[in-house]
Amino acid sequence: MLDWQGVDTVLLDMDGTLLDLHYDNHFWFNHLPRRYAETHGLTLAQAEAALMEEIEGRRGTLEWYCLNFWSRELKMDIPAVLREIEDRIAVRPHVEDFLSNLRQMDKRVLLVTNAHPDGLTHKLERTGIDRWMDGIVSSHDLGHAKESPDFWPVLREHSVFEPNRTLFVDDNEQVLAAARDYGIAHLLCIRQPDSRGPLRDITDFPAILHFNEIIEIAPK
Repeated sequence: MLDWQGVDTVLLDMDGTLLDLHYDNHFWFNHLPRRYAETHGLTLAQAEAALMEEIEGRRGTLEWYCLNFWSRELKMDIPAVLREIEDRIAVRPHVEDFLSNLRQMDKRVLLVTNAHPDGLTHKLERTGIDRWMDGIVSSHDLGHAKESPDFWPVLREHSVFEPNRTLFVDDNEQVLAAARDYGIAHLLCIRQPDSRGPLRDITDFPAILHFNEIIEIAPK
């Protein structure tokens, strides 16, 4: 359990933290390669090889998360292709109970995501999790990915918070390391961001499987 008396602001990642990362992983590693192969007359193996080279070369950058960039680069309407599998968008277990409890405790809650605004809007339309938020920040609006040390001071100017009284939850250890280096006092990592993926061993940060581990949720 966290010492909630020492937390005023809660910063929450979206994909892999509040929402199941299965949607994104299935899109980038399964659905998109098939559609890319169909669009450009390639075999599936050729499409997978070409995409992996492009994607891995930009991991952790703002371009990696930019749907406009990938639409231009791949000559496809990426937001439209994403919507083809929108039924896979899902809220992770215990998330809504957790967000409800944060509101009851009168904590300030900000969604802080690397998601491109188009994808962000789509996911909020599907899930409605924005109703729990006091603010929503996309790294695309600030000009730096969350992995960058430049992101955090800009975020603090945009959405004022005290790092020593802030909890930040994310599934990306590189992002958490950047937040730690900036001085965010309370950090948590999600151990299984993809419900169909492995349960990860997290050694550098406190880690949870689900949010019911850090706040008592009354049985329904």
